[in-house]
Amino acid sequence: MTIHVTALYAGLLGLMLIALGLRVAQRRLRLRIGLGTGENVEIERAVRVHGNFVEYVPFALILMAFYEAGGGPPAALHAAGIVLIIARIAHAAGLTGSSGRSPGRFGGTVATWLLIVALSVANVVQAVN
Repeated sequence: MTIHVTALYAGLLGLMLIALGLRVAQRRLRLRIGLGTGENVEIERAVRVHGNFVEYVPFALILMAFYEAGGGPPAALHAAGIVLIIARIAHAAGLTGSSGRSPGRFGGTVATWLLIVALSVANVVQAVN
C-alpha cells in the first residue's frame, strides 16, 4: 500500500517547515538572541509561526496518511493537501505581519482546524465501514 499523495504534501510542507526555521535562525543571528526570544516581538512572532506549524501540520499529515492508506480518494487528498498548504501560508503571513488579529492568521487557523475536523471525521467513517 502506498501513500503517494500524502508523501507529496509532506515533502512540500517539510520544505516549508525548514523555511520557517531558517527565518527564526536568521532573526536570532541578526538580533544576537541565542535562546528564547529576548522579549523581542519580531523573534517571538517568528518562533510562534514556526511553533504553530509544528503543532498542527504533523497531525494533519498523519490523518491524511491514514485516510489515503484506507483508500481515500486521491482528489480529496489533493484538496486536503492544497488547503493545508494555503492555510499554513496564510497563517504564517498573517502572524508575521501582526501579533494581533489579522485575516491571514484567522483564516489560516480556521482552515487548518476545519481540515483536521474533516479528516478526523473521514477517518472515523472509513474505519467503521
